[in-house]
Amino acid sequence: MERRNWLARIHEDEAGHATSAAGALIAGAGAVVLGIGAANDTGWLAVAGGIIAGVGLVAWELLRHVAIDQRLMGRLDRLER
Repeated sequence: MERRNWLARIHEDEAGHATSAAGALIAGAGAVVLGIGAANDTGWLAVAGGIIAGVGLVAWELLRHVAIDQRLMGRLDRLER
């Protein structure tokens, strides 16, 4: 039971950044595919890996903004009122 509370607290807290990790994992997978494609001289695999890495970076930033920044700015706006 305590472990569940610990995981929930990390997920909901700004320090946890659990939501934005999905985008980072996508970007990491794309970077690995890019490296494999470049090492094997497989152009299409390198291009696909680059596209996946780029999409992952955009997804990471978008998820970070939605999950962390909007809540933080909303709380700051309520404090300023």
